[in-house]
Amino acid sequence: MTKPPLTLYLAAPRGFCAGVDRAIKIVEMALEKWGAPVYVRHEIVHNKFVVDGLRAKGAVFVEELEDCPEDRPVIFSAHGVPKAVPAAAARRQMVYVDATCPLVSKVHIEAQRHSDNGLQMIMIGHAGHPETIGTMGQLPEGEVLLVETPADVAHVEVRDPEKLAYVTQTTLSIDDTAEIVAALRARFPAIVGPHKEDICYATTNRQEAVKAMAQKCDALLVVGAPNSSNSRRLVEVGAKNGCRYSQLVQRAENIDWRALDGISSVGITAGASAPEVLVNEVIDAFRARYDVTIETVETAVENVEFKVPRVLREPA
Repeated sequence: MTKPPLTLYLAAPRGFCAGVDRAIKIVEMALEKWGAPVYVRHEIVHNKFVVDGLRAKGAVFVEELEDCPEDRPVIFSAHGVPKAVPAAAARRQMVYVDATCPLVSKVHIEAQRHSDNGLQMIMIGHAGHPETIGTMGQLPEGEVLLVETPADVAHVEVRDPEKLAYVTQTTLSIDDTAEIVAALRARFPAIVGPHKEDICYATTNRQEAVKAMAQKCDALLVVGAPNSSNSRRLVEVGAKNGCRYSQLVQRAENIDWRALDGISSVGITAGASAPEVLVNEVIDAFRARYDVTIETVETAVENVEFKVPRVLREPA
């Protein structure tokens, strides 16, 4: 039986960013250096396939530092943690390694610098996301106010409208964030913004690639986890830029083939914490059902690399 033709548009860049790659290496190198088990506070990155793979090698994932024994190393996830967490680890004399993405750490440093200059912070982010919790936890209670939408800006109560700065979560929608920033500047003209954009290069690049291919596709599949902020933003960007069917899938087995009946083109991308092996799995699933032609939609070339902490590069 002849397979129907299908064009697959592959976004480039897609998948792992430098911060995710570094965080995973940190867990792997910690296991090599200290042996199993090594404890990890929160999922090291938001991807079940990655977490399950590291768990099989001896990583133990917990949600709180209190769940970790004092005699085993603990790693803090790529999303960052409040200052209270490493302080508590130090008090317990634990060996700990901070796998916070350097671009998230940049936001932490920025928030502290503004606070030292007497500015109250407004954070644009998603309530409950570990990166937001970590960034807000860099400063004392009440020093960082959270806004999630332009509507929130109208209701936020600040100490002094002349002494404000804002930071953002690194994995937000570029366009949605621009709307919130515009609302902040309209209400608080003196507000100070980041020296350099807080939304990270990987989030920006992946969203731009989706914008470039959204109108070419009958459907867009984003390979990623439901708790991955940057993956969910890619789904939203696809829908807002003309792709009538834009969906998140964790694995090939999650594809709704009935919803794709009659299509002639599909865009595929992956969130920054999704490995390429899962993208290939999705491509293979399409090849099993269609006569596939692959076209790459490239909007940027990434060559960013972050070093792992010195403690893991030193001999045991």
